Amino acid sequence: MPFDRAIRAGLLAAALLVPAAHAQATLDDATRSAVVAKAADALRNRYIFPDVGEKAAAKLEASLAAGAYKDLAQPGAFAEQLTKDLYEVAKDKHMRVSAPGPRPAPAGASAPQPPPKSEGGVVRADRLAGDIGYIEISGFPPPGGFKPPVDKAMAQLADTKALIVDIRRNGGGSPDSVAYLVSFFLDGAKPPMLINDFVNRKPNTTEFTTRQSFSVTTPTSYLGKPVYVLTSPRTFSGGEEFAYDMQAFKLGTLIGETTGGGANPGGVMPIGSQLGIFMPNGRPVNPVTKTNWEGIGVIPDIPTPVEDALKVALEKLGQKPAAKDIDTLSQAKLFQPRTTASPGLDALARKVIEGDAKGEPALDIMAPGLAQAAQAQRDSLLKTYARLGALKSLTFQGPGPAGGDTYLAAFAYGSRNISISLGADGKVAGFFIGGGPPPTDEQRQAAFKAIDLNADGKVDPPEYKTMLATIGVPDRFDDLFAQVDADKNGIVSLEEYRTSNEQ
Repeated sequence: MPFDRAIRAGLLAAALLVPAAHAQATLDDATRSAVVAKAADALRNRYIFPDVGEKAAAKLEASLAAGAYKDLAQPGAFAEQLTKDLYEVAKDKHMRVSAPGPRPAPAGASAPQPPPKSEGGVVRADRLAGDIGYIEISGFPPPGGFKPPVDKAMAQLADTKALIVDIRRNGGGSPDSVAYLVSFFLDGAKPPMLINDFVNRKPNTTEFTTRQSFSVTTPTSYLGKPVYVLTSPRTFSGGEEFAYDMQAFKLGTLIGETTGGGANPGGVMPIGSQLGIFMPNGRPVNPVTKTNWEGIGVIPDIPTPVEDALKVALEKLGQKPAAKDIDTLSQAKLFQPRTTASPGLDALARKVIEGDAKGEPALDIMAPGLAQAAQAQRDSLLKTYARLGALKSLTFQGPGPAGGDTYLAAFAYGSRNISISLGADGKVAGFFIGGGPPPTDEQRQAAFKAIDLNADGKVDPPEYKTMLATIGVPDRFDDLFAQVDADKNGIVSLEEYRTSNEQ
């Protein structure tokens, strides 16, 4: 096998031949120092409150100098400690440092629940006893993904006598989509109403701009009817904004528990070593209250345990529900996420994958934002797809929570979940490749053969070292090889490889 082809084969199989829990490179003093330096710079030049950003940056620098991070070699542990230190100063619930992989649950806490299946954030709509409508919104994706499903759902609910909006599992999203949902409960015949001001900091300055969010005309209206909004501590960010707006404008009654208390919007900034920091660079200002819900949460009008909120809302509407859950109480399903793929999205997904895999992003089918990201991440995307091998198939999984579709993409050496969505101009505006199920036995065998450069049915130390070098962790040979070489004979067989990856 030619040398360059051998190197590529090792790279193709890399992700499946390193135990997943140990594939990330450990962090040394120099790496941690570089991460802290980038995080401090972002805090000083981007955070919405410059004085607090300065204090938070100084906190990280002082902790680094005191050796507080010296034993944190794993990216996840380092990210969690940075997050704790930042919260100690800023008390901002959006601000956190993240590492690749799932976020670890706090000691003694249960694992976080995955978001419910939805179409553009709309989970379901139902008709309940007494001609009462119900809609669950789990998120607010950008308007292009949110408007089509919420328009369909609200059209089906238009003739109900009262409405319950369930945002107990809503983690937030786009302020424009929040304003759009609020607009259903306003008088569309009147001039647009100011929903919120968003004060944003100009990068690298202490100057600010203000962006205003207004109501818009919606296809149907729910003006003048009773509306109840269900909340929980899990309701966060944009979900809280909807609850806050409905309460401030006296458009609905809130029932449940106080929300999470995260108001300041922003975005994720890379700070090196695959770590990112969510940097809030804005704050909302409601025109009625002249403030927001940061650190406090939205306090319901009728406090009640989360699990009882739907039942209490129905009682307030004169019903005598015999249950608390929507599945039991529903008399008719008015909206459910679609079960068929959007025409043409699978072909566009293939073009995106094939272009990124060749290092030639399909810029002609991408919206400007995605095109810019694809170019900036060209090298890392090239490595990601090289490790997975050739694309074999795309299987539709359902509509995406941000609009568009989700697919299971099967590659030669593993599978990944991907999501794709379009913008208003019909171009690909969102594309995400995430985790996936464990590789099949066929994929495991193909991966093993790819790194078995001598085709002798075993992987020896030189072959394994070559593979580790291609994924940037050449110094991890001793501990990683020991994990797969179960019988300690200096050779890894296919059976040993299978066993190590199944544990």
